[in-house]
Amino acid sequence: MNPLQHEVQDIVAEVVRMLSLVRESVGLARRALVDAEVAAAALCKETDRQVDDLQDHLERRILIVIARRQPAAGDLRFLGAVYRALADIERAGDYAVHVARAGAELADRPPLKKYLDMQRILDISERMIERTVDALVESDADIAREARAMDEEIDELYEQIQRELITYMIEDSNTIGAATKLLAVARYLERLADHIENVNEHIIFWRTAERV
Repeated sequence: MNPLQHEVQDIVAEVVRMLSLVRESVGLARRALVDAEVAAAALCKETDRQVDDLQDHLERRILIVIARRQPAAGDLRFLGAVYRALADIERAGDYAVHVARAGAELADRPPLKKYLDMQRILDISERMIERTVDALVESDADIAREARAMDEEIDELYEQIQRELITYMIEDSNTIGAATKLLAVARYLERLADHIENVNEHIIFWRTAERV
């Protein structure tokens, strides 16, 4: 294995670590929102700091590898795709923090409704991240397409949550404060999944040179 291949393997491992931390953040966001576990929000924020640090480290490392190794063809496409994916992974982690923070703010009041649809989005998001890791490690565009397609169900759930919460607000003005907060949470979850979808698009480009 040549030095560039070693560098590529190490970068893959570090991106997997970054994605795993975001998945951990999603789990902490779930605890803050669904279980009203206020302390989980602080843990989520700390985990996100690790994601930010990894992003900074990987951006520098990729640029150094490109400058030193002068990769061609597939290796260069890999490095470029990963470099672009880093920002999406970092933003996904940010949205998990937003959900966790909102969950902590809602923890001291009775839930407006059961968070069944939001739990479903969280479940899909975690699975989506797992399959994104698989796509990256296995260099498999088909797995990336599978992970990317999961966003469609999340979009449908998001629209359903919106309709339900707007109905609550119309029927009872006392629910407006909590419903508005939950609308924001649903939007955060939808955006989180959008960024993981983008990561898979970068993987597809790496493997196929196809823009989707």
